[in-house]
Amino acid sequence: MLLVLAIMAALWGIGAILGGPRGLRWGMIGGLWAAVVIEQGVLPEGHPIRAATGESPALWLMLGGAVAVILGYRAGVIWLRARAVQGREQGRVKDVKPLFSKVELSRYARHIVLREIGGPGQKALKEARVLVIGAGGLGSPVLLYLAAAGVGTIGVIDDDTVDNSNLQRQVIHRDADCGLPKVQSAMAAMQAQNPNVVVRPYQRRLTPEIAGDLFAEYDLILDGTDNFATRYLVNATAVTQGKPLISGALAQWEGQLSVFDPARGTPCYQCIFPEAPAPGLAPSCAEAGVLGPLPGVVGAMMAVEAVKIITGAGQALRGEMLIYDALYGESRKIGLSPRRDCPICGGKGVSDDQHVAG
Repeated sequence: MLLVLAIMAALWGIGAILGGPRGLRWGMIGGLWAAVVIEQGVLPEGHPIRAATGESPALWLMLGGAVAVILGYRAGVIWLRARAVQGREQGRVKDVKPLFSKVELSRYARHIVLREIGGPGQKALKEARVLVIGAGGLGSPVLLYLAAAGVGTIGVIDDDTVDNSNLQRQVIHRDADCGLPKVQSAMAAMQAQNPNVVVRPYQRRLTPEIAGDLFAEYDLILDGTDNFATRYLVNATAVTQGKPLISGALAQWEGQLSVFDPARGTPCYQCIFPEAPAPGLAPSCAEAGVLGPLPGVVGAMMAVEAVKIITGAGQALRGEMLIYDALYGESRKIGLSPRRDCPICGGKGVSDDQHVAG
């Protein structure tokens, strides 16, 4: 057998020296291999030629099969490479840009190592579209943390301008921003924090005429406004489009937040607050005051709920309200139930054995 292998090597070497084509050299070696296999099958056992070439055709068949597999694999790789080059030249194959750059992977590393978020969750954040109503006390931490978390597209709507009295709690704005539209000031801060996010500023008041078209462009809505008319409009539009709504509110030393999502069996905002309070019963922050860090605490919690909803991590505050009392350092959660007579959602989440919230 070694003699035959030596002859094959000699044929290959002589052919290479003489400049013979690779196909011709492989043909000569293949012919020699076929001759050996034939003589192994034809000659009787004990024949000198058969003994000199291995005595059994099995080894030669295994060797031939292995060489055929290797050559076939090599030919397949060459064919696929040629097809890819041809397709790229014809515009059929395009270079695929990675979803995250190396800088982004480093930035979001602490998210990616979290079992509940990981790579798929960070991808969901980058592909998410979130609308924030208001760029004031609650909107400031919400916008900053959503940008920092890598939410791909963030819309912010507010018709107000930055005032010196805002700076005690609206940390997204700076002293130099006084007089600027809040959405422009917020956008500059968010892009400075994370240039990889897309910020869409809407410098106008949310009205029934624009709410439907605006909400349709987003997956999740966060409401940080301080007046009931806008809250009811936001809730009604979100319910109509089946979008989850994260709502937060502040009063002096106390804050509250909840996720309203009737499409998933929970109450809407108007189920819990069916009517706006009478004038004077719910004074604004300008009238009653508000602790400066309080919006940061509640706004950060709202951003946490947004990340959980987008990534599917944990359990969002659907059907629950979290109330935080900063003055005494206490927090509590209360359960919320839909109202059968709600004019907005109609109590979609009410089952036969549930009571009706009063």
